[in-house]
Order: sequence, then structure tokens, then C-alpha cells
Amino acid sequence: MAVRDPAFWWTPPDRSGLASFCLAPLAAIYGAVAAARMRRPGVRAGAPVICVGNFTLGGAGKTPLAIWLARMLTDTGATPALLSRGYGGSLTGPVRVDPASHSARDVGDEPLLLARAAATIVSHDRVAGAAAAIDAGASTVIMDDGLQNSALAKDLTIAVVDGARGVGNGRVFPAGPLRAPLAAQMPHVDALMVIGDGGGARAVIDAASSAGARVFYGCLEPDRAALTSLHARKALAFAGIGNPEKFFATLGEAGIEAPVRRAFPDHHRYGAADAAALIAQADRDDLDLLTTEKDLARMAGDPQLANLAARAKALPVVLAVRDAAEFRGFVLSKIRR
Repeated sequence: MAVRDPAFWWTPPDRSGLASFCLAPLAAIYGAVAAARMRRPGVRAGAPVICVGNFTLGGAGKTPLAIWLARMLTDTGATPALLSRGYGGSLTGPVRVDPASHSARDVGDEPLLLARAAATIVSHDRVAGAAAAIDAGASTVIMDDGLQNSALAKDLTIAVVDGARGVGNGRVFPAGPLRAPLAAQMPHVDALMVIGDGGGARAVIDAASSAGARVFYGCLEPDRAALTSLHARKALAFAGIGNPEKFFATLGEAGIEAPVRRAFPDHHRYGAADAAALIAQADRDDLDLLTTEKDLARMAGDPQLANLAARAKALPVVLAVRDAAEFRGFVLSKIRR
């Protein structure tokens, strides 16, 4: 079951408190194992592999970047395929995602969004997944997540960082949000994509620059066409993603009034009680129901959530990359070697 991140993960190290301190021994063990796994050599796929990952648990913007890369490569005449582990889904794969027949319970929510941009393979075994993608005609494989998984050799690894939260208290799970010590992860990273202004990510930006990784910046922008219909009424906004506050902030920046906001854990699987409570409050307060594309995808195909899915609207967001031409040239130079 998905749980919320502890608040102390995202506070400065000197204010992380007793819980983080007491968890330090477990974090040391977890970090050592994760770092050792990252040092293992990976299998070559037979086609360029781009990994879009992040240093921490939770959301940072990997999926929008993976979609941006897939569309950019398609524009160059390449045939990209997206590779996902399919977190939250029951299928181990390799299986090609078919949004017409698969639900989030089958393949997870993120692959349903990825499949809109390019062929998407779900596979718990990333080597087998890459092989399936190439057998299906892919000229480049884009991994959504997998920075800490060394099974598949990568030609380009881009770490995505939330510009506001950075890497939190800088400690390894469970004492903090890092999946492995930052010093162990950084040598495997070719570039950093900072989503947002970067004010909270100064330490990791400096670490990336010192390690020789390129630093790029982007921001998540709401789809302009969708905004027109969403401005008319106030909303009850709800989200079960890695950082719901980022979604709520996006609404505010877009001028959408959301006096009621409900945050759920990442990858939250909504139930009948959730649906009934959200609909009842929206009706009581005369509010529209507004959520993310991932949350809406997670509801699809569940009869218990049919009413909520029909009532809720999603605000699509897209990644806007600063200095996009420079970033595009960097990516292409890496995978054409």
C-alpha cells in the first residue's frame, strides 16, 4: 500500500529530527547495498538506451521528460520505445501497453500516459523489456526510471530533480528520500534536468556540476487548451502523486481557484469510499472535481470509480525545456556515438 513521505525527509538535515537520526543505521545498510548494485556492469541492448531517473523516492517529473524525449526523437525520424517497470500493475511482462485493453491495475498508471507518445513496453526484467522493444522495431529505448538498476547498460542517463525540494535532507531511505547515497549515484549521471527554478536544489546542482554532468532546466506547464474550460468554476483538487503540492501550486499559477485540496499517497489506489467522499464534498461545496492525468488513468476500468472518473477533469501538463535546442543536441550527440 502506498504511504505518504515522512515530513522530515524534506527538511534540512539539521532539522530532520530524532526519527531520521534513529533510522541512520538502516539507511547505511540500504545505501551500501544500493550502491553495490549500481556498480555492476549492465547488458548492452543492441540499440541506444536513455535512462530518465531520479535520485529520490517519489515524483520529480520523470514521465513528462520521457514523453518529451520520445516526441523529440520521433520528430528526428527515429523510432523510440518507452520502457517501464509498470509500478502498481499486475503484469510482469514484457508486454506492449494497449490503452484500449489495459488498465492501471494491469500495467500501472504511468505506462498508460507514456503509450500516448510512443510504443511502451512494461517489463519487470529491464533487459527482456529492452529486447522486446528492439524486436518490435525500436531504434532507441527510453527507460522511465531505472537509475539505480544496473541490469541494462545505458548510453545516456538523465536525473530529474524537483527544483523546490531537491534531494530533501540528503539522507538515504528510510532516514531520507535518497535511493542510494548521492555520491554513489552521481558518477552514473550524464545530465541533470531541474524542474522548476532550482532554488531548493542548489546542493545537488553544485554536486552535478562538480562531477562533470550537464545541468539543464525545465518547467511543467499546464495545457493551454485545457485551461480555458477549467477557469469557469472553483474546484476540489485532489492528487495521489509523488508531490501533490506541486500539482496544487500549478493550479494556483494557472489562475484556477481550488479552495479544497486533498492529497493522497503516491500511486494511491482509490476505492469506493474515496470516490463517495470526494463526490459528496464537491456536491456540498458546489465545486468541480479536478485531478492529474495519472490519477484519472488510475481510475479507468474500475466500476467502483466510474462515477468519479466521469465527474473528474484532469489538467494535463507538459514539460517546457529551457534552451531546448541545446538539450536536444546534447541528447542526440550521446546516442549517435
